[in-house]
Amino acid sequence: MQSLSQQLINQQFIDNQWVPSAGTRLLDVMNPYREVRIAQVTAGDAADVDAAVKAARQAQPAWQALGGSARAKYLEGFADALEARRDSIITLSATNNGKPLAEAEIDLDDAIACYRYYARQARALDTRQGELVSVEMEGVEARTYHDPVGVVGLIAPWNFPLVTSAWKLAPALAAGCAAVLKPSEVTPLPERVLAEIALEIGLPAGVLNLLNGDGEGIGAPLTNHPDVDKISFTGSNRVGEAVMQAASTRTASVSLELGGKSPILVMEDADPEQAADWVMAGIYFNAGQICSATSRLLVHENVAEALYAALAERMDALTLGDPLAEGTDLGPLTSAKQRDAVQRYLDLADKEGLAAVRDKRHRTLPEKGYFLAPTLYRDVPLESRLWQEEIFGPVLCGHSVASEAEAVQLANDSVFGLAATVISGDPGRAKRIGRQLKAGSIWYNSEQLVLPETAWGGFKRSGIGRELGPWGLSAYLEVKHVIGPA
Repeated sequence: MQSLSQQLINQQFIDNQWVPSAGTRLLDVMNPYREVRIAQVTAGDAADVDAAVKAARQAQPAWQALGGSARAKYLEGFADALEARRDSIITLSATNNGKPLAEAEIDLDDAIACYRYYARQARALDTRQGELVSVEMEGVEARTYHDPVGVVGLIAPWNFPLVTSAWKLAPALAAGCAAVLKPSEVTPLPERVLAEIALEIGLPAGVLNLLNGDGEGIGAPLTNHPDVDKISFTGSNRVGEAVMQAASTRTASVSLELGGKSPILVMEDADPEQAADWVMAGIYFNAGQICSATSRLLVHENVAEALYAALAERMDALTLGDPLAEGTDLGPLTSAKQRDAVQRYLDLADKEGLAAVRDKRHRTLPEKGYFLAPTLYRDVPLESRLWQEEIFGPVLCGHSVASEAEAVQLANDSVFGLAATVISGDPGRAKRIGRQLKAGSIWYNSEQLVLPETAWGGFKRSGIGRELGPWGLSAYLEVKHVIGPA
């Protein structure tokens, strides 16, 4: 697939064909471990978007009429084809993204599970069409139908390219929507295989169009296009707000999965050793480049010292290095731009004099690659930008609390509300605390389990709408009632 990426550097996938891009700029695709260019892709432009949207618009009626059960076969085809390419996709993803192999494997496995889940949802959709509604008025019949919202623009992020694309594409196709998918320009290589699979499984022309490019060349023209009925975007709040503004001019539907500054609450009855494992998984997975990263540690003062000691021990044991090497725990950040953005927060922490349990002074980094040391600050002031803002890197900020009430209050004291974790020796207490937190996903006494059956999305500035589960399918459906004499 790397050779495919090199060969098609200036082509877009439109209407089941690789066609020359209208864009004249090329974007470098980097290996973040070796700091070398591994490919170039077109930046694309508005003419590419016009052609892709036109193809999707032409494909929409027939794809909708096909029915959910028939569409499900194509979704199963995506899952089977991804599984068949397993080893090569994992290697390519680790190379382009900087993920250790184990994390690239999770990205792929979760994507496969998502396509299979929405194949089942597509079949079930057929059985829901024309359901009779109970009404009190005599002599009146009302039936419910679910129509696809239409042509959708799907904009995926770079941190988990395969699964975040699946979260959008699978329910869109299941619902009967034709799609224009824009992968991130930072990690475009893994998702190019989706075009290859579309041809292999005989997906009707125009149902999936894949455009490479950046926000200027593809993102903005796609969100502003008058023939795009819905935009689903995952990324920064700044861009998400621009997407909302663009959609508002034509009252287009939007789904937004945006930033997070998720808390992890460790109560006084928690086992510090077990809690440390869950804290580590919540922040250092994917080098902290995860929207749900539990980057605010609220630890009860009675267990704080024991927890910090356990975390320091585990951080010292992390292996930083080649994502393709077995045993690597932490790869580089995905781009030089992201490394530099996180470094600015670390510089600010030095300026503020934050107390580091572990930082660059405790770690020798590989000579090459966009690496940053896994970092843990304790007793971080609540007014610090490091406590308040999404860093999107391997940086954990701790703050001690004296009570459960204080922990809940500080957990909710954020403009974000994507996720949270509660750790307690009493599972019933952990669940009760979780019910008080203002976030879309709450884990207790576990790692971050993201399941295709459960919704994904946030409160407050963390976004609008939900992905995954039946709610993810509903995001691509319009509800219609047909009413008349019984």
